[in-house]
Amino acid sequence: MNRAKPFCIAKREVWEAFKQVKANQGAAGIDGQSIEDFERDLSNNLYRIWNRMSSGSYLPPPVRRVDIPKGDSGKTRPLGIPAVADRIAQTVVKRYLEPILEPKFHKDSYGYRPGKSAHDALAVARQRCWQRDWVLDLDIESFFERIDWKLLMRAVRHHTDCQWVLLYIERWLKAPVSMPDGTLVSRERGTPQGSVISPVLANLFLHYAFDCWMQREHPDIPFERYADDGAPRWRGKESFYGHLKQPCCTRDEGRPLEAGLQGQASNHLKLLWPKAMVVSVKEKARRDRVR
Repeated sequence: MNRAKPFCIAKREVWEAFKQVKANQGAAGIDGQSIEDFERDLSNNLYRIWNRMSSGSYLPPPVRRVDIPKGDSGKTRPLGIPAVADRIAQTVVKRYLEPILEPKFHKDSYGYRPGKSAHDALAVARQRCWQRDWVLDLDIESFFERIDWKLLMRAVRHHTDCQWVLLYIERWLKAPVSMPDGTLVSRERGTPQGSVISPVLANLFLHYAFDCWMQREHPDIPFERYADDGAPRWRGKESFYGHLKQPCCTRDEGRPLEAGLQGQASNHLKLLWPKAMVVSVKEKARRDRVR
């Protein structure tokens, strides 16, 4: 007699997740298994993922780290590449979580969201340039590496109490990283940039740390955000520097959960000031005409 699984996960969800992973392609993870290799024993491989996820015994393997060039700066950006099977498992969780979170996200958040793109963000930015002259072009320093797990899981639990979703997200956050020399490195914060689940989690963290915080503290300032890059906009120079002099975030004693998350999460973010730029759109347009 078959024993019931602790978690109710439909086999169809694993199959749909595989189709998405196959469509996205991607490199092999730490096990060296490509999508083509995975397909050679497709039925058994998919059953193994479903069986382990449904029973609560799925343990993600280490994430393979690769460093890719970061523009012309000579610096590199660390990417985490999960194994193919792990990408499928992450997609199962993403397919559950994303429809819950999407309606909550800010309309001016454009990164890694279905139906939104960088082109949409640029179109809105171009329109607002006619209305607001001053822009702070900001980037959050090492954002994916600095996400606080406790605050992130607090945000996830605020939106779902699904036990298997919470269980596997925590396991993915704590999965070690396999460095290029083969050593395994444990982590205490952050989520690998390059994994399937990371963009959803990153958007959730920034939803509270930036989007909701801006709405609460500066409701008169529109912005566009694409992942960890943002562009708040002001009408004039005096207004811009007046806002810069205000505290970066507020204390959250006695506030509801959303406000508490906003204040605490904002405290964990650090702007990359050498890269951040204050731009006067009109002045830049004038200089471009002179050239």
